[in-house]
Formats: sequence, C-alpha cells, structure tokens
Amino acid sequence: MKFKNIPVLSFIEDLYNKPISPERFKTYISKLQGGTKGDLDLPIGGFNPMAKEHVLQKIRELKNINAEELIEEVTKNLNTKYENQNSEVINIVLNLADDLKGGWTNQYTTDFDSKFKLNALVTRNFCTPYFWTSENYNAASIKQRTLEYVYRTIYWLNHSKIRTLEDHVNQEIFVKQQTTSVIQIDKDKKYDFIKVFYQKNKEQDDYSILFNFFYGDHASASLNYPLYGIKDVNGFEYAEMLANKVKTNI
Repeated sequence: MKFKNIPVLSFIEDLYNKPISPERFKTYISKLQGGTKGDLDLPIGGFNPMAKEHVLQKIRELKNINAEELIEEVTKNLNTKYENQNSEVINIVLNLADDLKGGWTNQYTTDFDSKFKLNALVTRNFCTPYFWTSENYNAASIKQRTLEYVYRTIYWLNHSKIRTLEDHVNQEIFVKQQTTSVIQIDKDKKYDFIKVFYQKNKEQDDYSILFNFFYGDHASASLNYPLYGIKDVNGFEYAEMLANKVKTNI
C-alpha cells in the first residue's frame, strides 16, 4: 500500500481569487467531477466553491505553514510502514470546510460524513482529511488530523462497510489506538449513561441514533433530529475511553 499527497491549495487559492460567479462554480465542478457528470475525479467537496474572503485567508494560512508539505511527510512515514502490504495507492487530498460564515456547510453533519461516510472515497482510493475555518493550524495538528483520516481509510479497507453503532465505535477505537500514544481521559466524566445507551443500541443503524451518539443532544436539536439524552459524554470520548482500556467502575 502506498499513500500519495495530491496538492489542491494552489488551485483553490486561484479559484477564490476569481469573482464569485457561475464561471467560478463551473470551474470547481469541472475539477471535482473531471469529464464525467456526477463522477468524483478530485475529492474537494469540503470546499465551498462560492466561499468568501475569510476562507481565502485560511487557505493562505494553510499554505504559510506548508500544510501540504507536512502531509507529504506523513505519507513518507506511512509508506515506510505499509509499502510491502499490497499495490494499492491511496491519494490524500486536504479539504477545508467553512464553519464560520458560509451557508454551504453544517459542521456536525459534514464532520460525520467526512469520518463515517467513506464508501465513495475509499472505492476510488481517496482519503480526505478535513480542516475547519474556525481552527488555528500548526504542524502537529496537520499531521495528527491527516493520520486520523488515513487510519479511517485503512479501517474501511480492512473491514466490510460499517453500518451499526458498534461498527462506528470500533472504527474510532482503531483510529485512536493507531494515532495517539497517550490518550488523555477526563476521569471526572461519568460514562454510565452513554455505556448503557451504547449497549442497548450497538446493533442499530438508524442515522439519528448514530448522529446523536457522537455529537449529542445539542447538535441533534440544532437540526431538529430526535434527542436521546447524550449530553455530558459523546461517542468520540467514549471511544477514546475504550481505546485507552481505562479500568473504571462504569
């Protein structure tokens, strides 16, 4: 297996330097789909083609810290580890989603899709680490985020399509085990409710349950989704706790 970084920031910067117009949108769609309508030639779906000036500024911030060069470093290390496994080539494409001022993106649903709805990407040998316009970037966060998304891709390559709540949690356990040497667990948090909820619903594949488990009642309420009582500890934190194999009384 080989990992390859596909740079896109210069193209996106040039795109955002153009006036917001139908022509700009058409240029974006052409790059996204290639020559076939409805296809996925380059996975840049996280970028808003009609983004405003603040997103262009974040693109420049990513370029100034050499984000894509940092991803290239990650790929070199991964290739040393995985190059003898098989001949598959996974193309890594950074995405930047606007969670500040754009109407294009809902942060919660976009984050969920970027982590769990990977079939269309994996079948085309793509991996898309997502970053957000609300974030401050540094070398460590670029590398860590890239690794997390790479290991989600690896998980998908080695498992059947994830479906149930248990499948989703197992994916995130795997990601944490592979990418974090020391997982910081807040021992003051109470895991009782989420543990019971998980055991009761781990075979469920209902989207509202999956979404609520990982993002909680606040996110679900903002989208008028059903509420299930996930308030104090979310599913990502629960997966971290399980990954760390912390022995508690929960």
